[in-house]
Order: sequence, then structure tokens, then C-alpha cells
Amino acid sequence: MEALETRSDPASEATPSGSASGGAARAACASGSDPREAFTRLRAHLEEHVVGQPDLVEKLLVCLLADGHLLVEGAPGLAKTTAVKTLANAIEGDEHRIQFTPDLLPADLTGTEIFQPETGTFRFERGPIFNNLILADEINRAPAKVQSALLEAMAERQVTAGRHSFPLPELFLVMATQNPIEQEGTYPLPEAQLDRFLLHVRVGYPDARAERRVLQLVREQARGTAERPFEKVSQEVIFDARRAVLDVHLAPALEEYLVQLVVATRDPARYDAELGRLVEWGASPRGTIALDRCARAVAWLAGRDYVTPDDLHAAAPDVLRHRVLLTYEAEADGVTPDDFVARLLRVVPLP
Repeated sequence: MEALETRSDPASEATPSGSASGGAARAACASGSDPREAFTRLRAHLEEHVVGQPDLVEKLLVCLLADGHLLVEGAPGLAKTTAVKTLANAIEGDEHRIQFTPDLLPADLTGTEIFQPETGTFRFERGPIFNNLILADEINRAPAKVQSALLEAMAERQVTAGRHSFPLPELFLVMATQNPIEQEGTYPLPEAQLDRFLLHVRVGYPDARAERRVLQLVREQARGTAERPFEKVSQEVIFDARRAVLDVHLAPALEEYLVQLVVATRDPARYDAELGRLVEWGASPRGTIALDRCARAVAWLAGRDYVTPDDLHAAAPDVLRHRVLLTYEAEADGVTPDDFVARLLRVVPLP
């Protein structure tokens, strides 16, 4: 097996301390900017390098703020990998790209125990999963046993080897890309693993204007004139931004509406008899938590300290599409999870 590089854990030096009210001030002193200004710069940097995919840029920032993992699906050549690598290079911390292939082994991700003859004991050699940002490229080209190796890391933020568990860095994001499952050599991801992703974002082709800008950007990169200095966003700023997102106000009536939306994915017949025959399994309580965190993040990125129904509707498709399992009858009728969620948003009444 190819040796895996073990990198240092910068998160151990960047653990936030103290109250949330004082954290923003400390981060501003350390980085020279407050969290909102830093994320404004980060958004502009991403939009400059990821042309024609504004929704993808928005959802990358939402995942970073909501402390979740991102699954990006689209045809080859749509800047999926570029977007993830651009974000990784703009954040303080280590990143590692893992190219998923059919011959990849679980130990290639998590690490393995190595026997030490001089002591007669085993030493755990950490794998690339112990970095801050993980780019799991073309994740659905590896078999299920490799995909399942990510489950504990994504859900528990730790890796277990033998009798010991090893914690992952506090700043830890898995950003996976996948090609549409209809393409050659792809495997569908297990439902349990899909549920661990905070968002499942689908990207399409850019319009003609954006594609022309892509050509210009490629030429600038070839000449070496595209890159501009960018001050990386520190982990302290990210942690303070996450605390600020948690302080965004969600009215009790909207909170009840949020819960009813997720519950309706399990029993939509209460609102629409036609929808009741389309769904086999609805979203888990993890979907409720994800929708809450993402709606707050969307509101915070928009410069507001309160959540609106539009924020919930903006986050719902990417939060729910991979958590809803449709019936064979629905698939035969050509109904997609996006169709189901869109109709659900129309039939569940607002408070």
C-alpha cells in the first residue's frame, strides 16, 4: 500500500476559548477583520475563481458556517473540484485531496497500524483524513466499503483503529464531488452516508457570458496574471462566525414551520394525497438540524440577524434532496426528489 503523508494538526493551536461575545473581538485583532468582513472577502474571492456558479459558492460558505459536509454533483468540467480547492486554499489549515478509485482501500483514508519490531507493538500511522479540509474527488467511483470508511469521521469527528479512537481537528470538512450516477463506473452512495452530508448541491452548465469569462480567466492564468494576493481566513474567524450564525434569531412560528416541513417528508399525505404515494422514506432528524443551521447561515450571509421564510426555502432543496427516498412508482413516473421537495414547499402552509 502506498505510504500516506501525515500532516500536523493546526486545529489544536486554533481552538477558540472564552465567551462568544469576546471571540469576535479577539478574531478581529488576530486577523485584522471581523467575521462578516472576512466572509465578504472570501465570497468575492470564490466568485472570482469559480465563474458562473454563484449557487455553489453560496453553499460552500453555508457549509463552512454550519460546520457540515458538502456533496457536489455535476458533469465533468463544471468547476466542482476548482471550487473546493479554491476554498481550501483560502482558509487557514491543511487540506488533502483524495482521488477515489475502484481499487482504493479504507486504510488509504483513515490510516493503518504499523508493527514496530523493536518494541513488539503497533503504531497507528494517520491517514489523510486527519487534515482540516478533505477533498473527496469523484467519491462515487469507489466501492461502498471505502465510502463507509468516512461515516465515523463525518459523524463523530474521530477515527477508530483497533481499541483506540483518534480525534479529528476541530475544523474538519469533507467536500466531496461526484459524477451523475448514470455515468460509467459510478456507484450510488449508501443512504446512511448521504445523510451525513449537510448539503447535496447540483451544478449545471454556465451560460454563454460566464463561459466567455472562463476563457478569459484561463488565459490570465496561463500568463500568470490571474492570481492576486489573498489573506487567508483564520480558523479563529471561522469559529466566531459560526457562533454568530447560531445567534441569528429564528422566530418560534418559523421554527415550527421548519419542523413541519421535515416531518411532511415522512408523511406528505396529510397535505397532498398524491405526494403520499411518492415517498418511501423521509428525512431524518438530522435533516431538521441541518435545515435550521443552513437557514441561519443563509440569513447571516445576507447581512441579517433573523431568519425569513425565504431563507428556509433557499436551503430546503439542498438539505432535503438526498434525504428523501422515493418509491419505485415515483421513479417510474419520472418524479425526482427535487420535484417532490418543490411541491412540498408549496403545500405546507406558512405560519
